[in-house]
Amino acid sequence: MQRVQKFLRSPQGQRLIQEGQRQLAKPENRARLRQLVTRLQNRRR
Repeated sequence: MQRVQKFLRSPQGQRLIQEGQRQLAKPENRARLRQLVTRLQNRRR
């Protein structure tokens, strides 16, 4: 877990976070993410 936190604080990790936020701002990607979450929730039941 510490390795992940260290990576996310690094410049490369920050770029990855920013790119993820840009992608989530797009409505089509947000809809895809909702579908994935719904599918995963249904599997657990």
